[in-house]
Amino acid sequence: MYKNVFKRLFDFTLALIGLLLLSPLILFITLLLTISNSGHPFFTQTRPGKNARLFKVIKFKTMNDKRDKAGNLLPDAQRLTPVGKFIRKTSLDEIPQLINVLKGDMSLIGPRPLLVEYLPLYSKEQARRHEVRPGITGWAQVNERNAKKSGMQQCTFPFVFQAAC
Repeated sequence: MYKNVFKRLFDFTLALIGLLLLSPLILFITLLLTISNSGHPFFTQTRPGKNARLFKVIKFKTMNDKRDKAGNLLPDAQRLTPVGKFIRKTSLDEIPQLINVLKGDMSLIGPRPLLVEYLPLYSKEQARRHEVRPGITGWAQVNERNAKKSGMQQCTFPFVFQAAC
């Protein structure tokens, strides 16, 4: 129990310090994205967290909402803005997730929160990822940073952080 309390306190403290130190950068990125996305610098997406409880992950919005004549969203590659492309490449789009850490939805380190539609596809082993808070970064990101792997393929990597979290 104490391990969980200290980890939560550690996560909260570092997330708060991170937000304070990064606030000028956050404001600058918010301004750039507000201009390039017509006033919408953030987006949220529902993800499963600890015990598969759903929460809204906060990210910088790197794509616009352009649609074709039929009203369907254009493919991702056509909607990614130049600013958004840079923000994604440098992983700056993840910074707002520090707010999720403050709220207790996420941890700094842990398995990444995958999409809700993957929940019924998990094996018993893969479902163990929901025994801990999801993290801003995890084993798969450190070891396979730019590998072309689907979310379910990343699920098969060892759950190194589950034992430590």
